[in-house]
Amino acid sequence: MMMVNDDSLVECKIDDSDEEQINTPPPPPEFASKASTPGPRPPTPPADPVTPTPTWSANRDPNGINQHLKVEVSDVLAEPTAPYSMDEVWIYSLVGFERTRIWTYRCLTLLFAVPLAFLCGFLLALLACLRVWFLVPCLQLSNTFLPCLRSLFMCAVNIFISPFCLSLALCCTQISISLSNKDWHRKREKDTV
Repeated sequence: MMMVNDDSLVECKIDDSDEEQINTPPPPPEFASKASTPGPRPPTPPADPVTPTPTWSANRDPNGINQHLKVEVSDVLAEPTAPYSMDEVWIYSLVGFERTRIWTYRCLTLLFAVPLAFLCGFLLALLACLRVWFLVPCLQLSNTFLPCLRSLFMCAVNIFISPFCLSLALCCTQISISLSNKDWHRKREKDTV
């Protein structure tokens, strides 16, 4: 049996403030009580596929993509303990901050939320359509035809371009440049004049 030392244990702080309460449905009737279980039910016909409707949950950001926007008054306004304002000024400032933030957000969403939601939906549909009907078919066709084109291109390179580059390289290997100290001093004198 292996014992774990207290030094190797790690304290994990769990913050339950952001999680919503999970309401579990009651168990099926056959498991809910000790009453006799009903007989087997006849199979139910499959339901017609229904268009998914948005759910109206209390958590409107279930994936947490806007965690950085959770700004409280204490994140923005804070007074030190020594010089501070009157209590009423502080309270009304906090209330004014919160009300202004909330009502400005509500008014702006009233104006822009629905049109921007339509625009986002249109753009996502456009991107999906282009991907499904243009990008993926083009990639699949190019993957089909590229090996043939590659072999033709390699033949053209080996027949025309490779001999030309090889002969040019052989010609350039015969060129040599040598500089003497006299040439270097003359160049230096030209630059100073």
